[in-house]
This record gives sequence, C-alpha cells and structure tokens, in this order.
Amino acid sequence: QGVLVPGLGTFAVVHEQVNSTEQVYVVRRPVFQLDMDMSCLRELVFPTVMIPGDIKIMPLDYWWLSQTKSLPPDVVRGCVEETILLYSFQLRDRQRLAFAFENIGVLSCQDNILCMQFHRSCIAGLESQDTWLALLLM
Repeated sequence: QGVLVPGLGTFAVVHEQVNSTEQVYVVRRPVFQLDMDMSCLRELVFPTVMIPGDIKIMPLDYWWLSQTKSLPPDVVRGCVEETILLYSFQLRDRQRLAFAFENIGVLSCQDNILCMQFHRSCIAGLESQDTWLALLLM
C-alpha cells in the first residue's frame, strides 16, 4: 500500500526481484514518487519513480497522525499543508533545505538533484529476510 501526501508525493513499498547466479530474491523496498508543482522545481532534476498500478494508494490519514501526536486532526492537516507549502516556496527561492520524515528518511537537494534517501532502519523494518540486499539496492 502507498500513502499520498498531497502537494508532495507518494510513499509506497514495492517488491523488487534480484537475480543471482544461485537464486532469485524478492525484496521489499520503499520508494517515493514526487508530485509537486513543477513551477517549484525549475532547474531541479529528480529521479523518475513509477509506482506499479497494482499498489493501492491511500490518502494521508490525518486522524491516525493526530492520535500519535495528541493533536486534533484539523490542526495536523493544517501543519502538514503549511509545511509542504513552505518547502515548495523554499525550493522555488533556490533554498536547498532538507525535508526530514521521522522514521522514514530525508528529501534533500544536492547539486540541483532532489531525491529521497530512506533511513536504513526504515528499509530494514520492511525487509526482515534479505535486509542487506534491500539496503544495497538503495
């Protein structure tokens, strides 16, 4: 399943097949598909990530987030929307700040390349059998 963060992009988990001389491995790994206003991304390059069509994409669950942070859902929604808006303005103004997602990873811009780097703990949490292989793929 994937999660759509409106104005930013979609996080999902994909299955990737890796062939070795002895065996075929299938590992789960996180991906991020950017979906921002293109006027914010002038002069920036970002990897094209395609999330397979069979993955169910759900909207960000503001109610669940509100329960984890002890805030009302409308406050959480406002904070998320304002944060994404601020980040897009910073990108437009050529400020290359990193955008950290707790327990997931960091969206950063280096040398005009905007990319998502997932934390090792996030990858390891998704793939318990072939953790090292999943980490190598990132």
